[in-house]
Amino acid sequence: MQVRYAVIWFRHLVTDWFIRRRPALRPEAFVLTTASHGRQVVTAASEQAEGQGVSVGMVLADARAIVPLLQRFDDPAGVRERLLQGLGAWCMQYTPVVGVGLPDGLCLDITGCAHLWGGERAYLDHMMGRLQQLGYDVAVGVADTIGTAWAVAHYGGTGQIVAPGEQRAVLSGLPAAALRLEAGIAERLLKLGLMRIGHIIDMQRSALRRRFGEELLVRLDQAVGLEREVIVPIEPAVPFVERLPCLEPIVTRTGIEIALERLLELLCERLRREGKGIRAAVFKGYRVDGKIVAVDIGTSRPSRQVKHLYKLFALKLSLIAPALGIELFLLEATHVAALSPEQEVLWSTRQGLADERLARLLERLAGKMGPGVVHRYLPAEHHWPERSVRVAEGLEEQPAIAWRTDRPRPVRLLATPEPIVVAAPIPDYPPMHFRYKERVHVVKKADGPERIEREWWLDGGQHRDYYTVEDEEGQRYWIFRLGHYDAERTYGWFIHGFFA
Repeated sequence: MQVRYAVIWFRHLVTDWFIRRRPALRPEAFVLTTASHGRQVVTAASEQAEGQGVSVGMVLADARAIVPLLQRFDDPAGVRERLLQGLGAWCMQYTPVVGVGLPDGLCLDITGCAHLWGGERAYLDHMMGRLQQLGYDVAVGVADTIGTAWAVAHYGGTGQIVAPGEQRAVLSGLPAAALRLEAGIAERLLKLGLMRIGHIIDMQRSALRRRFGEELLVRLDQAVGLEREVIVPIEPAVPFVERLPCLEPIVTRTGIEIALERLLELLCERLRREGKGIRAAVFKGYRVDGKIVAVDIGTSRPSRQVKHLYKLFALKLSLIAPALGIELFLLEATHVAALSPEQEVLWSTRQGLADERLARLLERLAGKMGPGVVHRYLPAEHHWPERSVRVAEGLEEQPAIAWRTDRPRPVRLLATPEPIVVAAPIPDYPPMHFRYKERVHVVKKADGPERIEREWWLDGGQHRDYYTVEDEEGQRYWIFRLGHYDAERTYGWFIHGFFA
């Protein structure tokens, strides 16, 4: 498959965003500035200001000498990066691979995506039209390489598409600055009369390297396709994604439910062919106003049963607010796992963790109450209490070691031991009573001590002497003294767990 890239250039990224917040500024000439060496320097200029000769990098005093009525605002710190990140996430409705190209662009890998919109021209027109509706002045270029796509977006027009294999011919007519060169290199080329890429594209490489350095050759090779560039995506690409564009914006829950069911059928059929099932998935809606609404689910074991997955999503569909309408739906399987076909039987005798009904119950509980409500724990290969258990990834995961049964362990273990005040007759004896959360517990029975040493290869510190104690109400606790007892210095007592 022919690799294709699209580069989006936001001509007035920050000022367009500023106008969206203050619509009255649309016909005005204004700039955004930041302090540099004691002077205010222009970092962004509106289209009206640029039309009168104001440019980025100009000192504010010089800009006002050109446009006396020029308005000035402070450039918000970091807004450019945040804008590009947000716009990049929005562009993921067109392709899963989107990278940020500072200071004013995005780079998209559109390989295999354009046919969903009826071809590259329709794909490009739809994307440009939606961005313009959102208030951004954009130019987009499409080509076999990122370098050529960037060149035609900035110097070739608003929506130029370079046919496969034609990048060399198109580049020849563009200025040398279209190679994304440093300003100094572009100026030297201009002084020598090498104004077009066509003037240097066939020159001897050793001469170009000697006069202009390695950067010029690298940029030239990237543009013509001799050296590959890699997009760093803002989000890792999800291999299992299904899209459903809408002829008209969807505003009803019924429409959302139909879209979800269709996407689940497509995705589950694809997973069935590859022998996989969903462990986590996200259902996204791209609204007309540019906002993205989404809900996610998780499963205890891999699943590709449409009805079951639909029920999990249905618990959260009320969180999707369509507002003026949703124009595109995406279903992403963010985590998949192998799912072997099961042999059918006349009757089922499976119980416990292997029971399918248990998995579905846990998934419904998580869907209603949120993730992190139900946990399954497995023993870990550590004797230090905080590291001796770990959270299982699912019901099918098997423990690496057996649970320890030779010593009593509490059902509930505190993540961090909490200090208590203890009265003990002599150092190595269990306490007679202890105070925990402003309540005094009188100890009736006790067992211990059990000394647990630090795992010195992981961290340092004092050992612990643990006691299992029972108070007069029959409640049992797991408490410990930290370190050796010392008449002049003690490391204190702590409560660490509660028995059933």
